[in-house]
Amino acid sequence: MHRINADLHCHSNVSDGTLSPEDVAARAHANGVQLWSLTDHDEVGGQHRAHQAASKLGMAYLAGAEISVTFAQKTVHIVGLGFDPDDPQLVQGLADTRNGRERRARDMAADLARVGIPNAFEGALKYVGNPDLISRTHFARYMVEIGVCADPHDVFKKYLTEGKPGFVEHRWAKLADSVRWITEAGGIAVIAHPGRYDFTPNEEYAFFSEFKAHGGQGVEVVTGSHTVPEYQKYADMAKEFDLLASRGSDFHSPGESHTDLGALPDLPGSLSPVWEALEHRILMP
Repeated sequence: MHRINADLHCHSNVSDGTLSPEDVAARAHANGVQLWSLTDHDEVGGQHRAHQAASKLGMAYLAGAEISVTFAQKTVHIVGLGFDPDDPQLVQGLADTRNGRERRARDMAADLARVGIPNAFEGALKYVGNPDLISRTHFARYMVEIGVCADPHDVFKKYLTEGKPGFVEHRWAKLADSVRWITEAGGIAVIAHPGRYDFTPNEEYAFFSEFKAHGGQGVEVVTGSHTVPEYQKYADMAKEFDLLASRGSDFHSPGESHTDLGALPDLPGSLSPVWEALEHRILMP
């Protein structure tokens, strides 16, 4: 089971990816993915389409979502896997989390206008059909389109991050709530790409401890934004906190993502894969 090509973190145009759920499924399948999960940000609207597409292609599927959480005044992400995507409490919790994105986006655009980048809200909206789902990624695509930066990675070096033009803080879901929504809907909560958070060692330890105390059971060890040394660091933390290990590319777009679907190395052999604990929740083709 360690050797299965599982990609349990990626995005479609239902949130901030550029491909439809069906096209993400096709790309995953073409790249050899055997167990797939679409984990759109704060949204389960693409889940049934993703499952149907996976089934037609012969891929096993786990329902998924990536929930935005505020912890210690920082934004972190919790991936839910294997839950019931129609669970009323989860659906409402995600809707409440999405609420406020448009107001935040308009404030981001106003701040960008002050540094000479006008009409950023309208520009970003071209890349997303629903203002409830507008994100920094959509702003980044627009800023590349108009030549402000060479690519989205360059955008985030100069704009839209803390201390830079266009950054607006937003209060997301609470850690306890996000874990509860996932687990009460039958799934497992997983810390997404922990290497991306600018935590001190004490803050990171507190984050893992609180996550575990609320019932969180997993952590992404091998993911597109981790370095090879971070694979080992978070493998060690998974063992320290007795957490299941997950694997996911965090794929958003063919032209933007560091890592393609299905292209990650295997999990270290000493870990317990999250998909083994979710075997009863895997939707077979």
